Amino acid sequence: MLELILQMTPDYLVRHAPPLLVMTPLLIAGVMTFIPSGRLAWLTTIIAALGAFACAIILLAEVSLNGVVSYHMGGWAPPMGIEFRIDPLNVLFLLIVTGTAFLAAIFSWTSVVGEVRPEKRALFYVAFMVCFAGLSGVVITGDAFNLFVFLEISSISTYVLVALGGRQDRRAFPAAFNYLIMGTIGATFFVIGVGFLYAATGTLNMVDISERLAALGPNKTVYAGFAFIVVGLGVKAAMWPLHQWLPNAYTYAPSFVTMFLSATATKAAIYAIIRFVFTVFSVDFSFSVMQFTPIFASLAIIAMLTCSIQATFQSDIRRMLAYSSVAQVGYMMLGIAIGTSAGLSAGLFHLTNHAIIKGALFMAVAGVFIVYKVSDIKDFTGLGRAAPITMTAFAIAGLSLIGMPLTAGFQSKWALLQALIASGWAIGVVALILSSLLAVIYIGRVLQAVFVHLPEEPFAVRKEAPLLLLIPLWTLILLNFWIGISADTILGLINNASAFVFAIGGAG
Repeated sequence: MLELILQMTPDYLVRHAPPLLVMTPLLIAGVMTFIPSGRLAWLTTIIAALGAFACAIILLAEVSLNGVVSYHMGGWAPPMGIEFRIDPLNVLFLLIVTGTAFLAAIFSWTSVVGEVRPEKRALFYVAFMVCFAGLSGVVITGDAFNLFVFLEISSISTYVLVALGGRQDRRAFPAAFNYLIMGTIGATFFVIGVGFLYAATGTLNMVDISERLAALGPNKTVYAGFAFIVVGLGVKAAMWPLHQWLPNAYTYAPSFVTMFLSATATKAAIYAIIRFVFTVFSVDFSFSVMQFTPIFASLAIIAMLTCSIQATFQSDIRRMLAYSSVAQVGYMMLGIAIGTSAGLSAGLFHLTNHAIIKGALFMAVAGVFIVYKVSDIKDFTGLGRAAPITMTAFAIAGLSLIGMPLTAGFQSKWALLQALIASGWAIGVVALILSSLLAVIYIGRVLQAVFVHLPEEPFAVRKEAPLLLLIPLWTLILLNFWIGISADTILGLINNASAFVFAIGGAG
């Protein structure tokens, strides 16, 4: 299949797919600033997202069949020039970001019409395209400072997207401001860390940094760079206790924005953590010298438990899912902190599945909000009868989040459980089980209201979410089942990524 993709793709497109993946949404964003029609901007966004997704599939085929792809911007070879570098690790993230953007773009119009002022709809899509380009750039670049630039491109546009939720709830403005402050702090820490690495190595290319660090050996400048980079990226990834920006941002942003960010933004930041911890600094340095495991495993376990507990006490379903997201970041970080190939594979597997699961959950909630203008759990009472197709999708995604068999969530939790047992991490096993039980409570509260209880006042209308939302929603649900029943394809990509990381980063 992958060979057929390359055979059918023109050579120039295969050769220039890396920059096109980032440049397409950026150029489209520039053009859309002159488009007054929000609907036309929406259609243009779908085409651009589909084009970027196609480029990601082409790169997957190229990497799978021919190995690492290195694209030299402007013809300047690294380390002097900026490199776009695609390997088995980041091609997985490219698929997540571009695939999510395409599905999100399809349903976005229904959210934008209800939650964004008419005169701002076209510019809303401009901000989204810039955010999308930034996230793609974070994942694809091979230059440490260039990663910072793309991180800020995505962040600045995200602040705007969150603030546009102010039409529905003015609390979106302080949420966006808090996000801006925390995001700026995280970016500042990261760029200071990159500065320390540049001082120690004299280069910004990540492959070149890794080679020079191996020759240089540990020193205080490198130690400081590691600490600043990991903390800065930890803010972007909403890693506990640096997650305070996330609950309000997810709760008050437009529904489409919440869905897109939950599936992509924190994932791109976690990718950057993996890239630096495992390949730039090397496994031995991060886990033996810097003692990454005890610190971040402890933070991951605390996140899994405390944020799951917080989720059980939330009345707003979007806020509940936001705290759940921080807990799920804990699952991913726990797998990464194990420091083994199996642990990294389990963390990547759960990250991939969480993008699918949480994307579906927030999309279903968006459908309810668009039609019924409610987001409180008590207002979901009886929706199983009023909107059975929408709420059945929510229920399936919720059960997957808990870890029910035959779902994607079960597969990745099982993989994480096996990695923890193999490493002798009994406390991690206990935390995984307890956190899953807490997920039963907070997801169960919603399912009980939706399917068991009857509303005090019958709904004036019984209406499903718009078809433009149901199509991508059920696409995610079917993908969830596919992975839950047969995970061989996605696990093949993930295991290849993990093996590649340990091959270049050293044995764990």
